[in-house]
Amino acid sequence: MRTHPQRGSLVPWRLWPALAALGVVPAFAQEPPASLLTQQRQIDDRLQQERLERAPLSETLDWQYGGWIDYFSFMIDDGIQSQRLYQRPGVALWSRVRLDDGAHELFARVRLRYNYYNPGDEYERQRDWEGPDFDRAWYQVDLGRALRLTRPSDWLQMKVRLGRQEVLFGTGFVLDQPLDAAWLETTLGDWRVDGLFGRSPQSYLNVDRSTPVASHSSRRFFGVQVAYTGIERHEPFAYAIWNDDATDETPRDRFQNYAYDTQYFGFGSRGQVVPRLQYWAEAVFETGRSYGDGAFLSRDYVQAYGWDVGLEYQFPGPLRKRLMLEYMFGSGDPDRIFNATGAAGGNRGGGKDSSLVTFGFRDTGMAAALAPSNLHIWKAGGSLTPLESVRPFEQLEVGSNWFLYHKHHARAAISDSTADEFAGYVGWEMDYFINWRFASDVSWTIRWGLFFPGDAYSDQGTRNFLFSGITWSF
Repeated sequence: MRTHPQRGSLVPWRLWPALAALGVVPAFAQEPPASLLTQQRQIDDRLQQERLERAPLSETLDWQYGGWIDYFSFMIDDGIQSQRLYQRPGVALWSRVRLDDGAHELFARVRLRYNYYNPGDEYERQRDWEGPDFDRAWYQVDLGRALRLTRPSDWLQMKVRLGRQEVLFGTGFVLDQPLDAAWLETTLGDWRVDGLFGRSPQSYLNVDRSTPVASHSSRRFFGVQVAYTGIERHEPFAYAIWNDDATDETPRDRFQNYAYDTQYFGFGSRGQVVPRLQYWAEAVFETGRSYGDGAFLSRDYVQAYGWDVGLEYQFPGPLRKRLMLEYMFGSGDPDRIFNATGAAGGNRGGGKDSSLVTFGFRDTGMAAALAPSNLHIWKAGGSLTPLESVRPFEQLEVGSNWFLYHKHHARAAISDSTADEFAGYVGWEMDYFINWRFASDVSWTIRWGLFFPGDAYSDQGTRNFLFSGITWSF
């Protein structure tokens, strides 16, 4: 980019008008030296003011709204009961408003669901309503644009989002869940710095499945994340997260404390190795304090670790063929014989607690659905659109994922309490799915998972998970 001559230039600025006349430099160099950035900002400010004064409301206000109605049916074998039938119709309404050319943004989504189990298949209630409630509701402000301090091309940008929102650190291996939070995103050239002050909604399920705390959670999360975007096709990142557990016990347990206060320090990268080959990699170290089995006064030291790496290749040509490989690992604790992620039945004998417990999300199989604690998980999968040239099947996708599970410590527990044998081989699973958007606003899906237990289970019966659903968006 050309700039105005500055003091110390090899060509004195007084000679630039003559050079401009000869076509050597641009004509604007005849003017006294000035900052191009300042000039551009003056132009932007003037145009912005004119737009605000003259534009009709429809051009300064962007209002979107919509929703969907869905109906899902599930058939579950959870290792306790061979078949549970469960149906869940639901409705969602959402609205998004952008003001002042995107400087302000509001989003809200209300959801209502009805859960119905066949008689005898329920866990607690046979039928129940969920909602209506706001599962997302937030306000975001671009501080620089709102206060007329920066423009989108400036090297410094700052946004603040307040309310119930989806929070993700790294690739989501450690933290990926909705929080009532303040999220601060700052861009400094090629660097992006994110800050988090949040709290889990009371209705969100706890990672500790012990009875007094399983149905609710109250955790405060604080975190900072730094990412670098200056490398073409790669984005390395690092983060630190603090989890402060304030969950109340219901009912009160006087001889067991369930607080789990931890810190996570992670790093990794995501991007593209070669064209069409995407990758992601994340490693984490966990520290903090936990209560072991039967402990209510003394606490154990948490020292755990884990990682997740994966590759996904999009094949060229027709059918949108895709192949994916992934390896997940979470350390385990040999003293956690009955509970891999909670206090009761958890770490025994005091000392170090080396079981990795996270608040993220990973696809670990539809039927097994295991947390990565004390596990090696290998995954391979793929999908394609076999009839993309045939109407109305252009958007019909079929695929499969395969999983293999093995314990880190053979005598320690995993997240599935029905794995009741001291053996390392957990089993394997194959999942199949079909996704079909047969109209612009109507889609259908069906997913089927089969888990084949290994030596870690005394019950070797195959477990099924099947669900199907249809969604109409409007």
